[in-house]
Amino acid sequence: MEPRAVANAVEAGEEAAMMEALRTYNRENSESFTFEDGQREDRKRLAGLLVSALEQGLPPSRRATWLQSLRILSRDRGCLDLFTSRPSLQALARCAGIFVSEGPDPESPDMDIVLEALKCLCNLVLSSPAAQALAAQACLVVRLSERVRLSGQRSFPHDVQFFDLRLLFLLTALRTDVRQQLFRELQGVRLLTHALELTLGASPEESPPEFLPAQETERAMEILKVLFNITFDLVKQEVDEDDAACYRHLGILLRHCVMVSAAGDRTEEFHGHAVNLLGNLPLECLDVLLTPELHTGSLEFMGVNMDVIHALLDFLERRLDQTHRLKESVAPVLSVLTECARAHRPARKFLKAQVLPPLRDVSTRPEVGGLLRNRLVRLMTHLDTDVKRVAAEFLFVLCAESVPRFIKYTGYGNAAGLLAARGLMAGGRASGQYSEDEDTDTEEYKEAKASINPVTGRVEEKPPNPMEGMTEEQKEHEAMKLVNMFDRLSRHRVIQPMGMSPCGHLTSLQDAMCQTMEGQLSSDPDSDPD
Repeated sequence: MEPRAVANAVEAGEEAAMMEALRTYNRENSESFTFEDGQREDRKRLAGLLVSALEQGLPPSRRATWLQSLRILSRDRGCLDLFTSRPSLQALARCAGIFVSEGPDPESPDMDIVLEALKCLCNLVLSSPAAQALAAQACLVVRLSERVRLSGQRSFPHDVQFFDLRLLFLLTALRTDVRQQLFRELQGVRLLTHALELTLGASPEESPPEFLPAQETERAMEILKVLFNITFDLVKQEVDEDDAACYRHLGILLRHCVMVSAAGDRTEEFHGHAVNLLGNLPLECLDVLLTPELHTGSLEFMGVNMDVIHALLDFLERRLDQTHRLKESVAPVLSVLTECARAHRPARKFLKAQVLPPLRDVSTRPEVGGLLRNRLVRLMTHLDTDVKRVAAEFLFVLCAESVPRFIKYTGYGNAAGLLAARGLMAGGRASGQYSEDEDTDTEEYKEAKASINPVTGRVEEKPPNPMEGMTEEQKEHEAMKLVNMFDRLSRHRVIQPMGMSPCGHLTSLQDAMCQTMEGQLSSDPDSDPD
């Protein structure tokens, strides 16, 4: 049915014809998400009539149908201005039962009306900055939080719970003030951790469920997304003992999430949200990933349960198969694994055994091949600086931040970026706290070690000597030609000669020489003029 005909019926005001026109329009456009420009003015007229009636108050019998039409029209960006006024947003919030100035919810609200109003609000907040600002001013997050808290006590339908959480996610994703309000004033981490525990149906003392049904999966993912929003800057903050206990509790639930299978084909997506949130937890709270007791079927290493670490490693391997949005896919799980390995020796030793097993075949470059080591080394030269940083950091930590060991497994050419950033180009070891453990070499590696090119990380045939057969005079002539070429390129600033500073950073050759001489003079007692 054309929007002009529907608008005419609404304007005429005859109850039966008006409601039939709206029901027909809703039925025909329930799956419409794009709209013809030629009918935009008619849609705006219809939206204006519906919003005006909603603001003035509708009889209960009309509300669900009315809101369904408004939901469809709220998808049209050309109609958004008609929805983004304070009275219209307040009217929708009243219908959804989340307007703060209202009294408590009625015992038996019409859930169809609540659901349609929530869907309208989600559409508006997603598409309109003005609606986002009005929703923040109206403190919708307060009543949404109350409803999340009461969801375990009152039997709200799944769809209402889901869209409560979806609206909460949109508000916290798009408004910093709402994010902070939920985190600080409304104790959002504790609130949502409890909601997640109820949704998963498992307490920290129990084994995780092996399978999460479809509706629980949908709600759990929305909870994880809201928690991610409000804890995004958490790793940069210090937490007190009470908060640390709360985050450890959350970490245990996330451990459950990583081990559970979700309904349909959503397991990978569900695990992704759990891993993203793990990356936001305070680093000292990640120890809960290694605390489960051993049981029949557990993967044990050095007396520690490695089930979760192994699950995260499997997740990483699956994410490496993706070719798009690699940063979003692999950076969070690499960061979590890096911090676990940095802080816990059993985790580092287990991961090193899986990712960097003793070298045997050194005839190919470290970045060539399909092993996990090869794939991660390839990431060390990725165009995205964040991707190559987290990949290099992970492998460096697995090498106990030992420069020689890092070069051994990755090649100096691949390792140079991280070493330059850390001031370790000259070798040595970073400042991390690691126990002394040996890196066992295979017989194959020992035999080939002397022939390995440290830059490429593989055995290479010796190239022919380009000066073979030349006289000394010819060699000197070629050498001077090379010197003159470099001099000319340097003077024209095509290249800049570089040197290594005493602290291991690359710098200009002149600066490197000056710093080296200054260091020698300052350490020489005979250079003191006194």
